[in-house]
Amino acid sequence: MILNESNENYLETILILNHRMGNVRSVDIANEMNFTKPSVSVAMKNLRLNGYITVSPEGYIRLTPQGLEVAERIYERHTILSNWLTMLGVDPRVAAEDACKIEHDVSIESFEAIKRHINACSGKN
Repeated sequence: MILNESNENYLETILILNHRMGNVRSVDIANEMNFTKPSVSVAMKNLRLNGYITVSPEGYIRLTPQGLEVAERIYERHTILSNWLTMLGVDPRVAAEDACKIEHDVSIESFEAIKRHINACSGKN
């Protein structure tokens, strides 16, 4: 399964909710993303069948190592890009929205260059 933007957003949302709440259920994802429960259910089934999540008998959703890797990569991109845009003077709300769009399409090479630039400007190595 090649992950698309939608699947990456689901995995990132599971990661964020897990940090915020601990246990994550489909209804939590639906509420967070403003999606219908049936839509989330279909997505969770696809992610489970492709090894990105597991679902306990109680309905708790957990990221597999493969799912966690994707979720953390997307979350890092989102965080760095939205902070960078904010530093450039973009309204934080707009920066977060734009970061959501960019995070899925930016190449590894370009993202790493952005990180290096930010670190150089902030004095980090």
